[in-house]
Amino acid sequence: MKLGFVSLGCPKNLVDGEVMLGLARDAGHEITADAEDADVIVVNTCAFIDKAKEESVNAILEMAQLKRDGRAKRLVVTGCLGERYRDQLKAEIPEIDVVLGTGDVPEIVGAIGGAASGARSGAPLQLFKSRDELRRATGNLVEPPGTSGNHKEPPTYLYDASTPRLLTTPRHYAYVKVAEGCDYTCAFCIIPTLRGSYRSRDVDSIVVEAERLAAQGVRELLLISQDTTFFGIDRGERGALARLLRRLNRVDGLEWIRLLYLYPTTITDDVLEAMAECEKVCKYIDLPLQHASADVLRRMRRPGNREAYDKLLARIRRKVPGVTLRTTFIVGFPGETEQDFAELVDFVRETGFDHVGVFTYSHEEGTRAEAMDDDVPAEVKAARRDAVMTLQKQIVAKKHKARIGETVRVMVDGASPESALVLQGRLEGQAPDIDTVVYLSDCDATELELGQVITARLTGARDYDLVASVIR
Repeated sequence: MKLGFVSLGCPKNLVDGEVMLGLARDAGHEITADAEDADVIVVNTCAFIDKAKEESVNAILEMAQLKRDGRAKRLVVTGCLGERYRDQLKAEIPEIDVVLGTGDVPEIVGAIGGAASGARSGAPLQLFKSRDELRRATGNLVEPPGTSGNHKEPPTYLYDASTPRLLTTPRHYAYVKVAEGCDYTCAFCIIPTLRGSYRSRDVDSIVVEAERLAAQGVRELLLISQDTTFFGIDRGERGALARLLRRLNRVDGLEWIRLLYLYPTTITDDVLEAMAECEKVCKYIDLPLQHASADVLRRMRRPGNREAYDKLLARIRRKVPGVTLRTTFIVGFPGETEQDFAELVDFVRETGFDHVGVFTYSHEEGTRAEAMDDDVPAEVKAARRDAVMTLQKQIVAKKHKARIGETVRVMVDGASPESALVLQGRLEGQAPDIDTVVYLSDCDATELELGQVITARLTGARDYDLVASVIR
């Protein structure tokens, strides 16, 4: 079969997609980048928030149209939307042949070939007549009362170093999932239901995978999970993350090792010490704090308060000099007052984060917060998000101005999406896809390789991004 693959959502979902592609390739299927040329189309979905759910449904409908037009023979839906709405998707979109949840990744080969044990499959009974009809059918996709995606058992799947995988990132960096699932009970989050309980991989398995990726040309390794600093604790292996970082630091070929998705209560001194001492581990902390008001955090079922966060960030900066701090916040959570929001703004102003992302709250089915009154108007949520981001833009502009003339190390990412004539890269404090970039001026693409780490001098800034000239 010729397989077309559409993957949406976070890097954790991307890794699942890469594993499915690897399994399909090893089973003899051909991978095509053109969905219109595919015999089988797989849509790997996200269902974290309303916007992600809508994007996933729209992608399914677009691919269903290709099947309806006779260009594809089979349509397979995988990922979080499949885990959450597997029966509803099949009922509303009969073009779908198979629905696989997050724990059904190994079933992909059977799904492509015509069957998958434990999955919902079968030939479509009736094709929708138009794309508009498809959209109307899925416009109110909700879980039936008392269900969680109709999955009888929570997902338990976790890939390892022996699992086939086909990278879809640029060849010089790759994500490595060190654990799956989550044990926290944040009021706004559906992830534990979709992904199951927290389960860490074996350290040796991760190191073997890292060595293999480095041998393939990967220069930056991004370690991901729902809470990367919880790694090993579920297995009774305290200190496992620090030990893992020190082992990965010895892997030949790697330039950078980056940690994503850290949790405020599980950042231990041994991890910070490893980050400070290991030359390949990026001095970069990705710490989704969600808010600064103690009242809002309590309703979110998140730990800490403003005082605790101030102490944590001071400890991080003391242990890891020069660290880059990234965080995300949710504004408009039920009950958020003007005073709560003012405390968040004050926190952002005084802390001076290097990177900030802001989400506006939306009710999600199956979460504890769904029972709360969504009492912050949409226009107020949007205004609060804009206010934080305007403040952050001012903070970043001040930080950039202070860095002009600084000599830095830049990893080359290749041509800019804006222009093939402009090269761009990233500093150690910039993660791919989510952070800002460095534009390289006066530089010939033929003299620099993808993934090469070069020395450059910062010469200017463009909004959130930096401009640098290569030092030859």
